[in-house]
Amino acid sequence: MNEQELKERTKKFALRVMKLVDVLPKTISGRAIANQLVRSGTSVGANYRAACRGRSKAEFIAKLGIVIEEADECEYWLELIIDGELLPKNKVESLHQEAHELAAIFVASVRTAKSSITNQKSKMK
Repeated sequence: MNEQELKERTKKFALRVMKLVDVLPKTISGRAIANQLVRSGTSVGANYRAACRGRSKAEFIAKLGIVIEEADECEYWLELIIDGELLPKNKVESLHQEAHELAAIFVASVRTAKSSITNQKSKMK
């Protein structure tokens, strides 16, 4: 998956999160989780875009760390929605899976970026 495809995927993820939070119950817990989920869900794509504009590999890696944290946080809020029975599991499962897959993609990207830095340093010696 290239940079542009990943930007589009994270944007679609954010849009799906936005739709999901709109159907959460208007209870105290529903609103609290909605606020947290919409922040972390939209942050994944925004921070990935920022990472792509990074001025160095180190900055790219650092910003991807934020992306991973936000995707993992989304997983947590989605688990609370499921476990707290705020919405039926079948309405949330695919979004939860997407959050998990995005986190895994970005973890792999960090590993690759760190590996390329290590390889560059080895070649310089």
